[in-house]
Amino acid sequence: MTTEPVPAKSGTRLTALDGLRGIAAAGVAFLYHPLLELDPAVMAKAPAPIVWLRDWGWSFVDLFFLISGFIFAHVYLRERRLDRAGLADFAVARIARLYPLHLLTFAICVVLFLGAPENTWYAFFAHLFMMQAFVEPLGHTFNGPSWSISVELACYTLFALGAVSGERTLRWVTAAAILVPVGYLVFFASAGGPWIADCIPRGPLGFFLGQVLWRCRERIACVPAIVLVALMATGLLLEMGRFSPLLPLCLLAWPAALCLSLRIPALASRPLLWLGDRSYSIYLVHFPLLLVCIPTIESTTSGLTASAMLLAFAAVVLVLGDLAYRRLEVPSRRAIRGLWQRRRKVVAQGAVAA
Repeated sequence: MTTEPVPAKSGTRLTALDGLRGIAAAGVAFLYHPLLELDPAVMAKAPAPIVWLRDWGWSFVDLFFLISGFIFAHVYLRERRLDRAGLADFAVARIARLYPLHLLTFAICVVLFLGAPENTWYAFFAHLFMMQAFVEPLGHTFNGPSWSISVELACYTLFALGAVSGERTLRWVTAAAILVPVGYLVFFASAGGPWIADCIPRGPLGFFLGQVLWRCRERIACVPAIVLVALMATGLLLEMGRFSPLLPLCLLAWPAALCLSLRIPALASRPLLWLGDRSYSIYLVHFPLLLVCIPTIESTTSGLTASAMLLAFAAVVLVLGDLAYRRLEVPSRRAIRGLWQRRRKVVAQGAVAA
């Protein structure tokens, strides 16, 4: 950890957040989801951190939302890079980033799991159009974890519409996108989790809170690291009783973790950057593989065997995630953006000729 706070500067790649995103993806894909399937007798002997990951690893998704909001503010709000003329470019960039891999993993899930009773025709079309967060049972149709992708896409849309309408409008949108979910979590959400009803509010809360952190980045950079560590520990350990645990996690633990990560050079190391680049692939690829492996995982009764199995599962996901990233994510992103730029050029030339 650096000795002096370093604010995130506009125009620079936030490599530490890429590393943090990779860690969050690994927590969900390699630990949380597989641990849920282990024999309770095996988990009873597991160390406390492993049990915590089994019980609370789902909240890494909220860290994803927070990181996305911070990065979007860093990229698009500096020097007002997003305006009405750039909305189409923004939309194409988001589609190029998210849809190709989502479509591939969805197609694989259709082939493998179409016969499952929860995979209805309306769930099929919801996934096809990236609206899967709005069909029941949420998180249990086709590629379950992809619900968060459709919520994030909705956040992108809300952010873009607010940004092109002006700074004042975006601030009002940001305030509403934070206060309404907080109000829901205070008055309507239940203890424990994860709960299906909480999934949609989590996206805007984290995404737009990330933008607030970006706006306050210079002030936050002056906060001593020990204070951020204390806030993160409080958010992780605070017992909320009848209230939702998302309140301390989303409002204390993960914001403090994000701010701390900007001061930790190790998060920008080559291995973690490699992992961060592939975080989206890992997140979408792991679940279909996990569904295939569930019978083997559930039959595991030895802690040593379970550890070896989890390592093997992680290794296979890393290989598949790397292939998906290099062979699909990057080439399709470039191809879609290239086609869009060529189309714009043709249209511009036609307008000039006319």
